[in-house]
Amino acid sequence: MDIKGGVLYEKRKWTLTDLLPAKAAGSAPETDKIVGEIKSLASEIVSYRQVLKADMPTSEFSAFLHLIEKFTAVSGRLTAYSQLWFSEDTQSQAALTFMAAVEQLLTDMYNETLFWGLWWKSIGDEDAARLMDGAGDLKYYLERERAFKKHILTEPEEKIINVKDINGINAVVTLYDMMTSKYMFELDPDGKGKKPYTRDSLMAYAHHSNAAVREAAYKELFRVYRADEIVLSQMYAYRVRDWASEHIRIRNHTSAIAVRNLSNDIPDAVVETLLNVCVDESHVFQRYFAIKSKLLSLPKLRRYDIYASVGRGDERLIPYGMAVEMVLDSFNKFSPLVGAMAKRVLDEGHIDAEDRANKRTGAFCYGVLPEMTPWVLMNYTGRPRQVATLAHELGHAVHAMAAAGHSVLTFHAPLPLAETASVFSEMLLTERMLNEEENPEARRTLICAALDDIYATVLRQAYFVLFERQAHSSLAGGANPAELNALYLELMSRQFGGAVDLSDDFQYEWLAIPHIFHAPFYCYAYSFGELLSLSLYNRYKEEGRGFVDKLLKILSYGGSASPERILKEAGIDITDAGFWHGGFRVIDGFIDKLV
Repeated sequence: MDIKGGVLYEKRKWTLTDLLPAKAAGSAPETDKIVGEIKSLASEIVSYRQVLKADMPTSEFSAFLHLIEKFTAVSGRLTAYSQLWFSEDTQSQAALTFMAAVEQLLTDMYNETLFWGLWWKSIGDEDAARLMDGAGDLKYYLERERAFKKHILTEPEEKIINVKDINGINAVVTLYDMMTSKYMFELDPDGKGKKPYTRDSLMAYAHHSNAAVREAAYKELFRVYRADEIVLSQMYAYRVRDWASEHIRIRNHTSAIAVRNLSNDIPDAVVETLLNVCVDESHVFQRYFAIKSKLLSLPKLRRYDIYASVGRGDERLIPYGMAVEMVLDSFNKFSPLVGAMAKRVLDEGHIDAEDRANKRTGAFCYGVLPEMTPWVLMNYTGRPRQVATLAHELGHAVHAMAAAGHSVLTFHAPLPLAETASVFSEMLLTERMLNEEENPEARRTLICAALDDIYATVLRQAYFVLFERQAHSSLAGGANPAELNALYLELMSRQFGGAVDLSDDFQYEWLAIPHIFHAPFYCYAYSFGELLSLSLYNRYKEEGRGFVDKLLKILSYGGSASPERILKEAGIDITDAGFWHGGFRVIDGFIDKLV
């Protein structure tokens, strides 16, 4: 632990009392109250069924939208509580039962209120424009709703899909989380016998100085996942087929990825350009891996080695309190406002940093409502990279708080911009550490660690999406698990070229990528956000303090405008391939510091 400014920073579970006064099942008085409020608001919305008309006064439409906001806010609190409770213990039967009950309740309520969205998408453009002109901050939200008007079904059909999903694809994804969160791994990193590890603590050894330990960690990861290969691959097949059945065959989207692009408000052509640039620029990281193999005194880098720490400090453990201090200090030096927002997450007990069994793996930030401090989950193991994870997730929280002036319907940043503050925050931390480090070897270690993270966020994520595109197509043609394994390995081979030796056991890695199960084609947002943030950070270095307000303005938009419009104000044209290539030139600059 560490004490700074009178505040005790230690790893602990978060508190969810700001969402509900106490952890309880559906019969608890506080839960009954919020359930009653949700049902009451839904009834009020239903009362407008005969009132909603294309020629209705804008004042009446605004009153109705305010009702939608209240319903979204109250139901959002209950949803967040159920999901955060489940995330802290995926084996808790009480949490699972509560989450299922909430999902059923809200599906019923959404089905009751479904009519209004269908009506809104059905009215003419002229009438919609008149009503939107009086909607203020909700104008972009309404525009986004109408973007799907070509893909809506009848009200009974939409209700059937909602009901079907509860015990259908949503249940499959929940089972994936339950299975994989329960996994425990065994490793003997120091020759003193095997010990049990969670996934996050196991993969900390991917950075170990001993090549044999790195290899053993990966082999153990794949051993456990491969044992359930048939079940996990079948879950993925259900996810993909459900996606195709609903979105392509029924809703008539042009492709599987087009669904995500429309949701992100990013033109298909822009996503295609981004992915093509990532493929074209794969040689940048191949050059880095060739340099890294020499720094590690290896004849050639193996896939087991790409995250190996260069130089000293790879087994160093950083106390959680010290990590918090480092992150907050880097934020404060950029902007005291940013530092203060990040500190709120800690002060209000909205972070769960413990690494424990049955807890959801990985890390995330959950912004629930504009007026609420977001919640952060991570599994802090003390490894140096975990400090970057802390900075990353607190960056997400800052982004949500910067947009707190917007409606609950517009404060969430669109997915392609969701990584802007998080990646920028990591860069601030890296710069702080580089500025304080005078030892050349230690500086080289930090630069390599930053490049490893950039690789993992840009090229690795882009190739996940390339795999998804082909996997969705292959499964439509009846592909089996072995064919998906071969496809994944082939794409990895293209990604690394001749710079990295790739062993066959990595063919199972796709089974361990939660995002492709949870949210198909989500991952290109990481590539988008990282390259964008690198460009913004480069501008910050050029402009200095004058850039702070520009970044805060971008963050303050939240989801109240399109990514293209927000970035155009910052002088960025996302349709230009040259912009994306420019992000790789920043990466080249980092690599040049190593030679």
